[in-house]
Amino acid sequence: MRQQQMAKLERASFGSKLGIILATAGSAVGLGNVWRFPYMTGQNGGAVFIMIYIGCVLLLGIPCMISEFIIGRHAQANTARAFRKIGGRNPLSFIGYMSVLTGFLITGYYAVVSGWCLQYIGTSLIGGIQGGTPDLYANYFTSFMQDPVKPVFWTFVVLGITFLVVVHGVRDGIEKASKLMMPILFILLLVIVVASCMLPNAYKGIEFLFKPDFTMINGDVFLSALGQAFYSMSIAMGCICTYASYFSKQTNLTTSAVQIGLIDTFIAVLAGLMIFPAAFSVGVQPDSGPSLIFITLPNVFQQAFGSVPVLCYVISLTFFTLLSMAALTSLISLHEVSTAFFQEEFHITRRKAAVIVTATCFLMGAICSLSLGPSGSVFHVFEKPLFDVFDFVTGQIFLPVVGFLTCILIGWFVPHKLVRDEFTNNGTLRVVHFFHVYIFLIKYICPLCILWIFLHQLGLI
Repeated sequence: MRQQQMAKLERASFGSKLGIILATAGSAVGLGNVWRFPYMTGQNGGAVFIMIYIGCVLLLGIPCMISEFIIGRHAQANTARAFRKIGGRNPLSFIGYMSVLTGFLITGYYAVVSGWCLQYIGTSLIGGIQGGTPDLYANYFTSFMQDPVKPVFWTFVVLGITFLVVVHGVRDGIEKASKLMMPILFILLLVIVVASCMLPNAYKGIEFLFKPDFTMINGDVFLSALGQAFYSMSIAMGCICTYASYFSKQTNLTTSAVQIGLIDTFIAVLAGLMIFPAAFSVGVQPDSGPSLIFITLPNVFQQAFGSVPVLCYVISLTFFTLLSMAALTSLISLHEVSTAFFQEEFHITRRKAAVIVTATCFLMGAICSLSLGPSGSVFHVFEKPLFDVFDFVTGQIFLPVVGFLTCILIGWFVPHKLVRDEFTNNGTLRVVHFFHVYIFLIKYICPLCILWIFLHQLGLI
């Protein structure tokens, strides 16, 4: 009983509205914005993809985020317990455990990619990737990724940094780190955007982003935009629900979700402005795919800024610092999902919970990293590296399933009075009309869209 009381007393809350917005936006703003969004935009027609993506954020992302806000704040508990509390005896209450598991597994392999970003900071700092050829950049990334030591070391470092933030709690750790890193991330992004847009023929990249070619619209573009909105806003990973459990009862959930959605989308579009003007300036195709960040962009920076070595050095270092910041803000929120779960469900201190999460995620990350190496076949499942298996299972199965079932639970089984009371802050907010729109979206539109994404990913439609 004393341990239970201690765990309850240790539960904190965000100290300010700015802290809420920056921390939750930091959870959403990550590699999904700076890495995935640009290459998805490049592969799906540029401006038309952005237009459809913004619509998907409004119709899918924000309602799903509000749902997780309602669950987390109502329960004031970790994600698993929050779903149990709001769902009662309904079998769908198990979704909370699945959400925690999803966040836990993502933390393991996401830390590996975050570690790659740190490696590139170090390499950029000593000028190790300047003046190379496209083949050099490709060979460098491949040899580094397959190295049995370096990626594991950087995984350990990035998880150690995350641990130091999380162990200091909500206000002194997560909130302070978010207030520091989010403005820095934004400033670094603006620096590269300005440099990129000043290059010769940069207008072609700007035109690609903002002048829609409606002939590019097809079903795949819609599905890609739907999936990106879901991925980019950290829906169904437990992050949003966990952070909402630290919200005050006065927090306007709808306004917060809209603000976070706007920040998330704005950062994503800025990431496009950072990359495509430079890419078009040097004649690089915008549909380079997942290799865009670690192989294509160093080549773009070299061609665009290589005539001024100091500028090329600064841009490269700034970019990979920005990428690391984005990765770290999301990794902190993912870590917190599992830390809060272990702390509250097993009645242990935050430090012990954070140690457990850090150690187990490092073990997962090390195995995922080694599975990409030439001798990593022992860590293959169905002839696929464990890294790819984790990515597929969490991204293409767990995330849509958790999101779909969350919509069903909130829309069809949780009493609408409870949902309305949380949505309106017990009637103190005049948002009743918006509430009816929200309920319609969460009951019908969101689950159907998520189901569409899920079946398409599995190749069933």
